[in-house]
Amino acid sequence: MKFIIQTSNAPAALGPYSQAVKTGNIVYLSGQIPMDPHTLSLVSPDFRVQVETVFRYLRAVSEAAGGNLDAIVKLTIYLTDLANFPIVNEVMKRFFREPYPARSTVQISALPKAALIEVDAVMCLDSQ
Repeated sequence: MKFIIQTSNAPAALGPYSQAVKTGNIVYLSGQIPMDPHTLSLVSPDFRVQVETVFRYLRAVSEAAGGNLDAIVKLTIYLTDLANFPIVNEVMKRFFREPYPARSTVQISALPKAALIEVDAVMCLDSQ
């Protein structure tokens, strides 16, 4: 059985998908981009602001599912420029604490709304 997770504290889905789906104790969080939930435009062209925004949205969706960032076991980070990787690490240390989740980082050519970063996650509610 799957349960759909939604919160107004993160942007609504731009297409036919859910912010997150819970099945058992696992929650799959859809990719978050730094888009203002009200205007649907990017929050800022500044990369650091975009990263902080994405992690805040992941936290909001995690909490709506009954967890928190500590329960995230896997992140996938999509960047349009891997040169920004050190900033991701710096900001991530402010949102996550050890033991850190497993993580993959991939450079891609483009993201929705011309965002510079997108992050999706897998959360295990038993891992808190």
